[in-house]
Amino acid sequence: MTVLVLSGLLALVLGGCACVWWAARGGPRWARGVSVVVLAIGELVRQADRSGRRGSGQSTSDGGQDD
Repeated sequence: MTVLVLSGLLALVLGGCACVWWAARGGPRWARGVSVVVLAIGELVRQADRSGRRGSGQSTSDGGQDD
């Protein structure tokens, strides 16, 4: 069951990356729409990771400064 779920997740990630790549090269409107959603999700994950690191109390190798 776990392999099935992970395989589905991998297929979604690869499909999203393909849509971003295709939309960057002038793909159809639906591919551009999917790429906007994929990039927005990526930005939300990045922000959640930054806020999680900030609240954990761990220092970073660059002196504790955020990007």
